[in-house]
Amino acid sequence: MFEKGLVYRATRLVNWSCALKTALSDLEVEHLELDGPTKLSVPGHDPNRKYEFGTLTHFTYKIKGTNETIEVATTRLETMLGDVAVAVHPEDERYKHLHGKELEHPFVKDRTMRIVTDAITVKMEFGTGAVKITPAHDPNDYACGKRHNLEFINVFDEDGKINHHGGEAFAGLPRFDARVEIYKALEKLGQIKGKSPNPMRLGRCSKSNDIIEPYLKPQWYVDCKDMAKRSVDAVKNKELKIVPESHERTWFHWLENIQDWCISRQLWWGHRIPVYLVTIPGVVDHPDVNNHDHYVVGRNIEEARQAAAKKFKVDPAKVQLDQDEDVLDTWFSSGLFPFATMGWPNETEDLKAFFPGDLLETGHDILFFWVARMVMMSLELTDKLPFHTVFLHTMVRDEEGAKMSKSKGNVIDPLEVMDSCTLDVLLQKLTDSNLPESEVKKAIVAKSKDFPTGIPECGTDALRFALLNYMI
Repeated sequence: MFEKGLVYRATRLVNWSCALKTALSDLEVEHLELDGPTKLSVPGHDPNRKYEFGTLTHFTYKIKGTNETIEVATTRLETMLGDVAVAVHPEDERYKHLHGKELEHPFVKDRTMRIVTDAITVKMEFGTGAVKITPAHDPNDYACGKRHNLEFINVFDEDGKINHHGGEAFAGLPRFDARVEIYKALEKLGQIKGKSPNPMRLGRCSKSNDIIEPYLKPQWYVDCKDMAKRSVDAVKNKELKIVPESHERTWFHWLENIQDWCISRQLWWGHRIPVYLVTIPGVVDHPDVNNHDHYVVGRNIEEARQAAAKKFKVDPAKVQLDQDEDVLDTWFSSGLFPFATMGWPNETEDLKAFFPGDLLETGHDILFFWVARMVMMSLELTDKLPFHTVFLHTMVRDEEGAKMSKSKGNVIDPLEVMDSCTLDVLLQKLTDSNLPESEVKKAIVAKSKDFPTGIPECGTDALRFALLNYMI
C-alpha cells in the first residue's frame, strides 16, 4: 500500500487524548451534549477540582497602534495562546476599515497577528462577526489557516500542558488550569467582556473520559477512496449481502463519506509500523520526520535498507535507519484477519481452502469499525471479498438501552443468571474491577436497585430462551 501511494505521511489535526497520549479515530470519540454551563472533572488535572464547559468567553484584542479593539468569543479560552489572526467577513461594513490591520497578543508580545477576511469561516450575523483563528487547534481554523497561509502554532505538549509557545506566564500549566488563569489575566487587563451560556457537543475519549484535543501532529494515513467505492459497489451489486438489509444505509453513509484513515497509534502494544526514517551522510544528513520522502518501508530492516539504497542511489552500507515508534491502528491489523490468518501473502493450502469465507456473523455496532475494514483490505490486497454474507445480530443491552460495557460496569455475567449470585458478590466484583471510582459508585447504586436480593437461579434454558426471544 505504501508503494502504491495509498499509505502516506502528513501533518494534520488528529483527535488527541492527552491522558492516553495517542491519536484516536473519530469513531472512538464519544460526544457529551451540554445544555449550557457544566462543571466536569478532567483526567490529568486536580481530581478535587471541576472545570467549566458549555460557556462562551468574550474578550478583546487591541488593534496595534490604536485605542480600538475587536471582540471575539470562544469556548476554549486556553487556545487563544495559539491565536495568529482574527477573521471577519469581507462584506461586513463594521470591519472594512480594519482589513489587514495588525493586532497585539496580550501574552506573546512578539507574535504577529492580523485581521483576515474569510467568508467561509465567518457568519456576519453570529456574535460579533469576528472569529479568533487558532490553526493548530481547531479544524475550521486549520482550514482558514491553509487558505491564508497563516502560522500554525501548537501551544500544548502531548500531555496537555502549555508549552513554551504559550508564553512564560502559562508554560507548564494543564490546559484547563490555564483556561482559568488566562481568564484572570485578561480580566486584569480589562479585556474580558463576560461569559454567556453555550449549548455544545463535547468530544470525550471513550476509554479515558479525557476531553479530546484537536492536535497537530505528523501521522500515517491511508487513502481509502477507491477501497471504499469498491466496498459500496459490492453491496449495491449484491456480491456482498448485509443481513438485515436495513444496515445497508449505515454501510453506504459511512463509506460514501469516508475520510483518509489515520493509522498511527502511540500505544505500547500492536503491530509496530514497518516504516524507517532514512539518514545517509551527505545525502540526507538531517531527515525530517514530517517528510514522507525521507521514509522507506520493509518487512524487515534489511529489506528497508535495500529500498533506501535503491531510492537514493547509494551503497546500502551508507544507509542508517530508524524505525517509527508508532503502532498500527487496531482496526488496520484486524482488517487483515480473513486472509493473514491463513498464511497470506504466501499461497498456502489453508488460504486456498478457507479464503474467501462464506458468512461473517457479528454485532452491528462494529459494522464500520471492523467489517468495512476487512472488506476494504481484502479487496485491496487480494482482489477478493473476504465473505459473501454479513449477518448482524442484535445487541444485549442494559435496561436503559445502553450497550453492555466493561468500562461502564453495566455487564451481567451469564453465569450469574444461570447459577444465581448474591448482591454482595455482584458488588465485590465492581470493587475489584479497574473501573474509575465514579463509575463504580454509579454501578453499585444501579446493581443495588435492580438486584436488592441478588440474582436468583434462572437456569441455562431460561437464559437461552430470553436471548432468543430478544432477537425476534
